[in-house]
Amino acid sequence: MSTNKETSMSNSPKQHRLFATCAKGLEPLLFEELQQLGAEDVRQTMGGCWFQGDVQLAYRVCLWTRLANRVLLSLGDTFVKRVEDIPLAVAQTPWEDVFTAQHTFVVDFNGRSQAIRHTQFGAQLIKDGIVDRFRDAGLPRPNVAKEGADIRIHAHLHKDKLTWYLDFAGDSLHKRGYRQQQGSAPLKETLAAAIAIRSGVSTATDLVFDPFCGSGTLLLEAAMICLDRAPGLTRTEWGFQRWLGHQETVWQTLVNEAQQRFTEAQSEHPLRLIGHDLDARVLAIAEQNAIRLGIHDRCQWERRDAETMTAPALEAPAQHPHLICNPPYGERLGEEVETLLLYRRFGSQLREHFSGWQVSVLAGDDSLLKRLKLRSERKYKLFNGPIETTLALFDLTKEQLEFTKEQSTDIANRLRKNYHKLEKWSAKEGVNAWRLYDADLPDYNAAVDVYDDCLVIQEYAAPKDVPPAVAKERLWTLVDSLAQELPFAAENMTLKVRQRQTGKQQYEKQAPRGLTRIVHEYDALFEVNLSDYLDTGLFLDHRWARRELGKLSQNKAVLNLFAYTCSASVHAALGGAREVVSVDLSKTYLAWGQRNFKLNHLHGRQYQFIQADCLQWLKEQRPQQRFDVIFLDPPTFSNSKRMSDVLDTERDHVMLLKLAARLLNDNGVILFSTNKRRFKLDYEQLAAFQLVAEDLTERSIPVDFARNKGIHHLFKVRFSG
Repeated sequence: MSTNKETSMSNSPKQHRLFATCAKGLEPLLFEELQQLGAEDVRQTMGGCWFQGDVQLAYRVCLWTRLANRVLLSLGDTFVKRVEDIPLAVAQTPWEDVFTAQHTFVVDFNGRSQAIRHTQFGAQLIKDGIVDRFRDAGLPRPNVAKEGADIRIHAHLHKDKLTWYLDFAGDSLHKRGYRQQQGSAPLKETLAAAIAIRSGVSTATDLVFDPFCGSGTLLLEAAMICLDRAPGLTRTEWGFQRWLGHQETVWQTLVNEAQQRFTEAQSEHPLRLIGHDLDARVLAIAEQNAIRLGIHDRCQWERRDAETMTAPALEAPAQHPHLICNPPYGERLGEEVETLLLYRRFGSQLREHFSGWQVSVLAGDDSLLKRLKLRSERKYKLFNGPIETTLALFDLTKEQLEFTKEQSTDIANRLRKNYHKLEKWSAKEGVNAWRLYDADLPDYNAAVDVYDDCLVIQEYAAPKDVPPAVAKERLWTLVDSLAQELPFAAENMTLKVRQRQTGKQQYEKQAPRGLTRIVHEYDALFEVNLSDYLDTGLFLDHRWARRELGKLSQNKAVLNLFAYTCSASVHAALGGAREVVSVDLSKTYLAWGQRNFKLNHLHGRQYQFIQADCLQWLKEQRPQQRFDVIFLDPPTFSNSKRMSDVLDTERDHVMLLKLAARLLNDNGVILFSTNKRRFKLDYEQLAAFQLVAEDLTERSIPVDFARNKGIHHLFKVRFSG
């Protein structure tokens, strides 16, 4: 680049049309920031702001913006009527004035039309136009480089209008250069800066504390605001450096000015930064990040638990202290309970120890914020990547009273009453897995089961007339009450949502968490998985039926169909069965069943585990008197892809019993169970096949399921005569 060209442009500043992009929700803040930086004709739109300015302003925005991801300099636009017109229109731009043929370039394309449905195709059309321009000017063809390109071109197509830009900054502006490592759930620097700005952090702020600091991004972005440090000072690579219009003298003047402002603030500002986290690894990363920014001497990093935090002990009191944090969201199933209780305890610490502070909390859910039991001054919707979050601001310089609306004590009283009654009953009964609560109160539509020292909370689908937000608030109240009233640790609670199946929907395995226990049921031991499947591996309401099977099994041959994790088979074996055959379609559940047998020291060839479609397996068996006792507990409905037929227990139970009876000895019995709520046994059809049934339902409902008489139906079926 010649000196004459730079001088000429400096004397007569050319006005450019520019577009600064930002994350959804940050547009109003970016609008204000651009105006403060001197941009003209700023116009806010979705995903960013348009503005006018010369090269110096464009540099200033790149160096000082805390919120923009990219600064794009408009090079041309056209309305697209035909695809073949795009390279022709792009070739009208004097690309030889933008970069040389010795530079490499890359094109990013977004948008679509009827003719352009793939971004790669759109990018190719732009590239063709650029290359054609160089060729028509008699210049060598520049090369495309997908990685490390000298020049980055952006093209955007919307409603048939195509616009192409020079990416002035190059890489995304959220990459400040100080963060080379990060924690497992990092905030983008631009979002962290937005949180600090919305929180009221300014050059007057003298203390910033983050009790969930991770790798320190929130604190460091806040620090750069307090210390008047340009976010781009640490960056070394910029998109404009190989642009032929680049004015190095102008750029260096701005950099020197920014460095001077930071140096002056460093010498005068009393800012202190305190970060706590439980992970020592991310605290070490935070320290390195602070060193790269040159502010590590102001930082204090400690491995501390936010649930027991107090206000930092200071030699001199802070005049304008801010607490800013991004607590865990509890996205994984099962972590929600821990997150809920974390917020409750965190709110208690804030009320007790942080009077006089400004507090800002970024939460993944409004219902979590309610657990803080603090009244917010303002709330803002922000997006952490695709996750919609709420930033709540609390002014603790004002008196903070607990919410005047008292939480109902009904649910707490019911949980406490049930626990004291059923705990004694379960100990006497000889079981440590039992139902504590089953939608006893209509507003709290869930079931709560005890498994040794753990709780499993199953939320039922709310009625259609109950808004989702109301249902979730009631669920959180239930969980909150469990934590306050009962002796169970948060990490030993797991939450599951069970909804009515429709069509081909099936219960699916959840993200692995590995919360397992060994529970006892009378003299049997069972492995239960409380977190990784919708069901735990043990249907508690069938406890009586399993014990009854054990009583019937002495010296008998027993068949368990739809065996699941083989808990009924274990009772049969412990009851003295000479043979136990367990049949199930799932390899996973049969392996689980075999582990249950090992737990109970049951070994031998007399115990068989057959992986098969039970309905098909029954049809394939030759009629013969093979079994004395058959345990038949089919799913209410199943259309598993691996099953040859759709099974509907209401419709097919006679057929199932008929097929099973083909394998039954003359004096044998079938224990037939179903969880179909309004199930009606077809006695007439059974009689046609010389089968009679005795209804054992009432006596089979355990004490802990007494409120739910329709939880299952149980029948003893035998041959008549």
